[in-house]
Amino acid sequence: MQLKDAQQVDVVVVGAGNAAMCAAFAAQDAGASVMVLERAPEAECGGNSAFTGGATRFAFKNVEEVREVLDLTDEEVANTDFGTYTEEEFLEDMGRVTQYRCDPDLTELFVRNSRKTLAWMKSKGVRFDAMWARQSQKVGGKVKFYAGLIGATWGAGQGLVDSLHKIAKKNGIPVLYEAAATELIYENGEVRGVVAEAQGKTLRRRAGAVVLACGGFESNAEMRARYLGPNWDLAKVRGTRFNMGDGIRMALAVGAMPFGHWSGAHAVGWDLNAPPFGEREIGDLFQKHSYPFGIMVNANGERFVDEGADFRNYTYAKYGVEILKQPGMFAWQIFDSKVNHLLRDEYRIRKITKAEAPTLEALVTKLEGVNAERCLKTIAEYNKAVRQDVAFNPVILDGRGTTGLAIPKSNWANVLDTPPFHAYAITCGITFTFGGVRVSPRAAVQSVAGHDVPGLFAAGEMVGGLFYFNYPSGTGLVSGAVFGRIAGTEAARHARTKPATAVKKRDHAE
Repeated sequence: MQLKDAQQVDVVVVGAGNAAMCAAFAAQDAGASVMVLERAPEAECGGNSAFTGGATRFAFKNVEEVREVLDLTDEEVANTDFGTYTEEEFLEDMGRVTQYRCDPDLTELFVRNSRKTLAWMKSKGVRFDAMWARQSQKVGGKVKFYAGLIGATWGAGQGLVDSLHKIAKKNGIPVLYEAAATELIYENGEVRGVVAEAQGKTLRRRAGAVVLACGGFESNAEMRARYLGPNWDLAKVRGTRFNMGDGIRMALAVGAMPFGHWSGAHAVGWDLNAPPFGEREIGDLFQKHSYPFGIMVNANGERFVDEGADFRNYTYAKYGVEILKQPGMFAWQIFDSKVNHLLRDEYRIRKITKAEAPTLEALVTKLEGVNAERCLKTIAEYNKAVRQDVAFNPVILDGRGTTGLAIPKSNWANVLDTPPFHAYAITCGITFTFGGVRVSPRAAVQSVAGHDVPGLFAAGEMVGGLFYFNYPSGTGLVSGAVFGRIAGTEAARHARTKPATAVKKRDHAE
């Protein structure tokens, strides 16, 4: 979209990732004219959504509900055990991993709307597939899924963004690229539009309502250090370079209430030599998430977390923080060859920091920055502590742990004894920040006084109060879509009440 094409609209959406585009679609469904402002150039559009693995967690009771979202053949259904994942289980997982700090009203809203929102996206043309390679194992002649996560967008995050922007173009929703929103137009206590720097010019775009869906502050080293703490400015960024916290800053400037875990973030084990920001051609493959089937050691050659505390889905988003705390802010993951078939595809990419050797004695000397003598002793102590009386089973919490170690391994413990041995160097990669603004169940931004900021709505990483300390995998895209849909619908409804706008009167979306 060219600058000359930009006209007054009912709803302006700031951002062009998953949450933002869902807001734009919903606003259009509700009869509003919509414009999307995207800070990035078109080639880098989509925010963090483009860098995800596309995992989508939703509640389901049976395979019929699964098929409301996933494209499955009859043969795939016959040969697969998807299990069940009820709303109650989803809510419990959200509570458990966030130490029961997640906002109960917002959490229940997104959990109970998870499946129907993804089905709505599917009706728009977004495709979802089963996560065959990442969340299932063949057990007893059937493919069995585990940990409640079964689906992902086709083509991962980049496929999702491509699909969303194709749908927007098909439906005549204009997207103005290289348009960085700088402030909200705030008049007489109401948000009435956005000021942006677009294509070298200052653009004032008036609207009946604004939806902020432009990410957190994870790309901003200064804000990371200020809110997350020392050394966070040194963390690598898994995703976009454009999430600088501008949406949060603009909302706070008009009196929005800060909310959520401002000193917390989603952070994972990320290849030690990955670039400072995400690479679109690599996507999320610099991550290294098969640690439950091996051990992790720091520069002192010592283990520092329980690698088998829970399914990867419930630990990976907090272990990046633990890696950042280690000497030198790095660690090595160590495996033997009998678990090679269990390692995720990300361990087989060409851009990887890897060591391999025929013996453990030789391997530890190749772990750059690690105390080799102490590391070899750590491995020996671990091997001796592995329980042999419990069967190994990768699709359940098998209880095959260790005994007598200061830091136990609770599940999936195997003796490291099968050469060749291999190890992977990792550091902390930040995905997104947990702090944001408070929103109502209508996705309306709340003021410090506890009232709606009239005309202002938010979705995606902007929404505070959902995630604390940790994160269940697959919930980011889904919560973004749920609140994006709500925000777009409610923004269109609000715009109807403004005499300066001309909104068609149609029923709003669910």
